[in-house]
Amino acid sequence: MSLFDHRISDIHELLHKKELTVTDLVDESYKRIQSVEGKVDAFLHLTEEAARKKAAELDSKVAANELSGSLFGIPVGIKDNIVTKGVRTTCASKLLENFEPIHNATVVNQLMDAQAVTIGKLNMDEFAMGSSNENSGFKPTRNPWDLDRVPGGSSGGSAASVAAGEVFFSLGSDTGGSIREPASFCGVVGMKPTYGRVSRFGLVAFASSLDQIGPITRTVEDNAFVLQAISGHDKMDSTSANVDVPHFSAGLNEGVKGLRIAVPKEYLGEGVSTEVREQVMQSLKTLEGLGATWEEVSLPHSKYATAAYYLLASSEASANLARFDGIRYGVRVEEDNLIETYKKSRSQGFGDEVKRRIMLGTFALSSGYYDAYYKKAQKVRTLIKQDFEEVFNKFDVIIGPTAPTTAFKIGEKVNDPLTMYATDILTIPVNLAGVPAISVPSGLAGGLPVGLQIIGKFFDEATIYRVAHAFEQATNFNELKPKL
Repeated sequence: MSLFDHRISDIHELLHKKELTVTDLVDESYKRIQSVEGKVDAFLHLTEEAARKKAAELDSKVAANELSGSLFGIPVGIKDNIVTKGVRTTCASKLLENFEPIHNATVVNQLMDAQAVTIGKLNMDEFAMGSSNENSGFKPTRNPWDLDRVPGGSSGGSAASVAAGEVFFSLGSDTGGSIREPASFCGVVGMKPTYGRVSRFGLVAFASSLDQIGPITRTVEDNAFVLQAISGHDKMDSTSANVDVPHFSAGLNEGVKGLRIAVPKEYLGEGVSTEVREQVMQSLKTLEGLGATWEEVSLPHSKYATAAYYLLASSEASANLARFDGIRYGVRVEEDNLIETYKKSRSQGFGDEVKRRIMLGTFALSSGYYDAYYKKAQKVRTLIKQDFEEVFNKFDVIIGPTAPTTAFKIGEKVNDPLTMYATDILTIPVNLAGVPAISVPSGLAGGLPVGLQIIGKFFDEATIYRVAHAFEQATNFNELKPKL
């Protein structure tokens, strides 16, 4: 049994009893990375020297009975679009392959305060644009359940590293499903918090009104622990919500008796595979057996979500990525004049998918097209948000599949952008509305993980965790592991 099969609370108990050291945990992480990383390719760079130094510091605290910090000694991997002081942050792009930030993201400082140990930076789709991790500028990450398949994206490295047992937990970012979809494909737990719950300061922006950082773990309880550590108001982020942070793990065992579940008919319709639909229905029976009730509802504007999302996200991306010009930081192609330097640096530094979205976004924002595309997409976004609000007037949570299928094969959709975009059809509405949602393992289909998506009211992650934990305890699907 790996140390990483334990819960965070179990690890802390072993540390208190001095039956385990932080060095043991770090050793376990790097031994596992050495064993499987050649197959999975979840990491872009490791921080072994700093991690071992941190472990030694924490072990001295253990010896002095000075354990403090909710994530004391726990190994973590960080998605490579979250800036880390003095440690390369590339966003998996050639344009930033030599970029070393001069400050930490707020969430990184919060992890340091919680005494977690950073193991390395994780692979992703370039600038978080993708659903398969095939858009990385350096290498694709592979799904630990089947190395011929994608781990999902854009946080593919974050999900694969946890599923492969390389780190205890990881941080990802979710703009249209980029935590939940890879969590579904890799059979782990991934939470996209309410927009504003977690600071975005230090997260390299893709689409600022949609991006949100969240945790990926093996269990729901661990996920609640991590979200607790990284939540809170941040004056450095103007979109950070000044709301109380509840004790997310306090109500995990309250059960779901009397809970009202809404099941959107649009989430089980065309495009959702038979196997995934069957798993969701079985999951609903499980929750029904635990005392919850469910009813079919409609989210009528969700069918427009994908179109609206790609207009809005691409528009924001075209503005956000304008800063990467090869002048102040990142790769620079020297030319005789400034315009050519801009052009060559960006054309050689950005990958195809990033260029595609920049062009789409620039078109949508251009004179004569703004009202027809961008403004109309914003109106649709409001309607989608209102759909959720209407359902939540009568129900406690919304449940459906996380992804319409299980993980697809590497190369299967990479040359068909529209088909690739459709893989996010069930997760995108959540980001447009800004509500929280989690993906939890709900069994296997054809030997591959299926994720169950639980969507909650604004800032009601506690209820989501309660439902997810009850389901996890009743099924133990989180204990299923890939055989690498």
